[in-house]
Amino acid sequence: MAYAPDNRAIYDADSHIMELPDFLKRYADPDLRDDIPEVSYSASLVTDEEVAEIMEQGGQHSAAHVNEMIEMGDSLIAEAKEIQALGAFNASDRSKAMDLLGFRKQLVFATHSVALPFHPSSKTDPKLRYGATRAHNRHMSDFCADDDRLMGVGVVPLDTPELAIKELDFALEAGMEAIWVPHRAPIGFAPGHVDLEPFWARLAEAGVPFVLHVGGSPLQALKAWSNNGRKAVRDWMGGGENVRTKDAAVMHQVPETFISMLLIDGVFERHQNLRGAAVELGAGWVPEMLRRLDWVSRIYSRVDESVRFERKPSEQLTAQMGFTPFPIEDVGGLIEQSNPDLYLFSSDYPHVEGGKDPIGKFEQSLSGHDEPVKTQFYTENFLRLWPEARVHA
Repeated sequence: MAYAPDNRAIYDADSHIMELPDFLKRYADPDLRDDIPEVSYSASLVTDEEVAEIMEQGGQHSAAHVNEMIEMGDSLIAEAKEIQALGAFNASDRSKAMDLLGFRKQLVFATHSVALPFHPSSKTDPKLRYGATRAHNRHMSDFCADDDRLMGVGVVPLDTPELAIKELDFALEAGMEAIWVPHRAPIGFAPGHVDLEPFWARLAEAGVPFVLHVGGSPLQALKAWSNNGRKAVRDWMGGGENVRTKDAAVMHQVPETFISMLLIDGVFERHQNLRGAAVELGAGWVPEMLRRLDWVSRIYSRVDESVRFERKPSEQLTAQMGFTPFPIEDVGGLIEQSNPDLYLFSSDYPHVEGGKDPIGKFEQSLSGHDEPVKTQFYTENFLRLWPEARVHA
């Protein structure tokens, strides 16, 4: 029996690979291989000992471990997490995991290997930045190649527009079904800059959505905000390297800014076939963003011709974007504050942040809504962004 119920077609907008240290090096161009660092787990729940044991086994879980995971059946999502989860880094094992999870399709994101491609420093050598990007996209394409339920997410930093456009073409040719871009501003200019116009046009033409995701911008707030003269607090999982209280309170501000800047620069209006999603960034901020952009456009269009749109900003984003609420958020309430077309189900498998029963959590907050609204959340909103993903039973 699978975790997802048979009577509902559930499409998962967020899952992950837990990359082994050589994830990038093995797929990098030979002349860059020595310069590309190994993937690091230094700021995660995964220990060096866990990684070393897996590498000593040839980059595999033991047969006994795999069998133990399979025997969990529909409780896999509750019990198997991080690098020890079934299919965390092995493609054939991931197919076994999908059998137990029961999702029709699943977007597959990297976890740690985007640190170099997405690093915000202007000092990062573009050749190395985009060389690591190419290695990631090759490996992700390979991981998802043999199971059409796995929808590989490519990465493309926007910092050097001509290289970004070149890498986008490679990622699309490699079969990537979404393109993850950092949601910080590209180094030195806006994401709606004229030099990136061909990038957004190419995505719109290809019918492949862009995605924003946690990790696409530094997670931590400016250090000065936490310098209050008191003892440092722990992050939400008890450590000190991830998201602390103040970080969580303002984490939405950067993706909200990125989307707002794209919209104000007219990217959605000019490219009405462009689709996008903000994933694992919460959604509680979305209703107010829509209201704010509507009034900003209405008021400032008196003096700013660039925001004299044919469609209100809220209409543009409802038609062209999707957002994944955290399981702890009241998605039913968000729908009431905005509309049911905006929100997407996500599991975050195998990350612990997804919780032990994301369907159960979302069902609680959707309990007062009828079946068509639930179908929008679990199925149709995903298929609006990825129509070719529809699976006919």
